[in-house]
Amino acid sequence: MKKWLLAAAIVATAATGVAQAKEWKTVRFGIEGAYPPFSWTEADGSLKGFDVDMANALCEELKAKCVIVPQDWDGIIPSLLARKYDAIIAAMSITEERKKKIDFTGKYALIPNKFIAKKDAGIDFENLNGVKIGVQRATTHDKYLTDNFGDSVEIVRYGSFDEAYLDLGNGRIAAVLGDASALEDGVLKKDGGEAYEFVGPSLTDPKWFGDGFGIAVRKQDKDLTKQLDAAILSLREKGIYQDIAAKYFNYDVYGE
Repeated sequence: MKKWLLAAAIVATAATGVAQAKEWKTVRFGIEGAYPPFSWTEADGSLKGFDVDMANALCEELKAKCVIVPQDWDGIIPSLLARKYDAIIAAMSITEERKKKIDFTGKYALIPNKFIAKKDAGIDFENLNGVKIGVQRATTHDKYLTDNFGDSVEIVRYGSFDEAYLDLGNGRIAAVLGDASALEDGVLKKDGGEAYEFVGPSLTDPKWFGDGFGIAVRKQDKDLTKQLDAAILSLREKGIYQDIAAKYFNYDVYGE
């Protein structure tokens, strides 16, 4: 009897292990589509950019079908938890606060954070009292300004960086804080971009900006997190990651 029970327990354990090792034949990625060069939305509604190319390459590495799901930033984590998609690849910083709700792969990019303003704006970063600075709502940039300058800076929050750029152009705000590459693509490389420049310090403190950009996954889908982690490393070893990155960046976006 004891031998039978032991054998049954072994079979049950093995069955459980098989069930846990889910085969991901399709991976749905939530992508914002409003944060070039990581992602942007074409006139026909399709999404393009570094994150989109990475998602497709990761699926190819996993031999899985790739589905891209557009999602506004404000609802990007709630929609993951609600199973609208399986993972988020949207230039999302790996932070301790976010890790309370979701898991992350290791980083797939690391970019400094900068302020951008019109040339000769004359912003004194030793005294930002009353200065209007735009950020995208619920981002690491929002938290950084709130924690460090909440009583002095007038923080103006936007649903997307495109909205912030419009107000920067018409003078409603003095500066925008964001990822350097996104500000470069969103402002400096656009028509009229010569009227703007990076100002102030370069910000990289992990306390606010985390350990780079990671792919977010629900905590219960640890098998997917592990598979995506392995796929990121494989793409780098094969040089595929570097080929994709070279289309969008003229520096090592992965970092050290």
